[in-house]
Amino acid sequence: RSTEGRGMLPQYPLAIVHLAVENPWHLSLPVIMPGILEKIKDIELEMARTQKNKATTTHLGFLKAKLCALRRELLEPKSGGGGKQAGFEVQRYGDSRVALIGFPSVGKSSLLTALTGVQSEAAAYEFTTLTCIPGVILYNDAKIQLLDLPGIITGAAAGKGRGRQVIATARSCDLIIMVLDATKDDRQRQLLTKELEDVGIRLNKNRPNMSVTRTKTGGFKYNATCPITELTREMCYSVLQTYKLFNVDVVIHEDCTVDDFIDVLEEAGTAPRKYCKCLYVYNKIDMLNLAQLNGLAREPNSVVISVNKKLNLDGLLERLWQELNMVRVYTKKKGMFPDFTDPLIMTPQRGNRTCTVENAVGMLHKSLLEEFKSALVWGASTKASPQVCGGKHELADEDVVLIQKLTPAERARRAHGKKTGTTLAGGNTAVDPKKVKEKAPLKT
Repeated sequence: RSTEGRGMLPQYPLAIVHLAVENPWHLSLPVIMPGILEKIKDIELEMARTQKNKATTTHLGFLKAKLCALRRELLEPKSGGGGKQAGFEVQRYGDSRVALIGFPSVGKSSLLTALTGVQSEAAAYEFTTLTCIPGVILYNDAKIQLLDLPGIITGAAAGKGRGRQVIATARSCDLIIMVLDATKDDRQRQLLTKELEDVGIRLNKNRPNMSVTRTKTGGFKYNATCPITELTREMCYSVLQTYKLFNVDVVIHEDCTVDDFIDVLEEAGTAPRKYCKCLYVYNKIDMLNLAQLNGLAREPNSVVISVNKKLNLDGLLERLWQELNMVRVYTKKKGMFPDFTDPLIMTPQRGNRTCTVENAVGMLHKSLLEEFKSALVWGASTKASPQVCGGKHELADEDVVLIQKLTPAERARRAHGKKTGTTLAGGNTAVDPKKVKEKAPLKT
């Protein structure tokens, strides 16, 4: 009851409060189970305390598989937990997509303005950018979409500071530019890499060369075609028991780790791994001496710039073009010069990850694939100019292609089949050999 209608609770005697504290079993309080973040923290602490040797490798593999399952549950909550969060609604545009990721106040917005001309708000305080701001880079007749994402903080993988939305947008990009402050230590790079790896983004890595095939019967089969140092049979069996997989054929073609094996197992789940290239861009190099600048520039996958002084921005664009590895293909009509104004841009990170003649014809129009016969190709991908190539020929940058169509007679022959003895007399109509009547036996 309230006192005088003011919402004030009555003053209980101190003895009653003391009795409730001294006898907690009289209180009917709900039992609060530890959350997912606490479980993740406990497993990481146990892994840090466990010594790494041959006796503990199986146990460490079990802990890593359990940790991966908890992180997947954290990213994809159950239906009763409110559903998963959506990312920033940015429409895909251009031939490739690049994201700017980094801590607050490292120069992401200024870099977007310098490369694309889009005015993104920049100030001396942190978290100036609160949403995703897109821009377009026009370079070598290609349109590269550049996304300025808000700065992420430590714990972004767990949802702090809209971290899930930022990282979900980064998963849809073809390349990631990690903007770093050159005046700070290398710990910022390690923290950002850890946050991206916690949500399944693998930077500058390829998919492990192994195959995991699920079967209905047969149990667990393990084969390796190369010397193995870490991923033994016992460790694979322990990880598969965690995923409740009992009938599996595992074939390993390179020396892999337990984390690589877990990444391959997660491909069939709701959060498959994303293998993406990354450029480490160090900004504010005008505040360093020559020795420090030389050390940063020689690190792998690193580019040093200064947005304020406009230093090495052209070198950044050139390195970005090399890492994207896009292929420009020019078309040519019969008896005419090639059209060098509007090329076909093929991105290896999209589709079936190949730059073939078949993909180039499909980009022009899908109906041309039905009438495609061959192609005359000029350029670095051929041994002679021109060379007659099929649909599986790999194209190189700045190749010229002339498409040859099927004639009406060739289209009819393709539709009905060749004259092979299984066609009707007087035409090319194919006949199923199983339905052909057997000849009558000779009377003799």
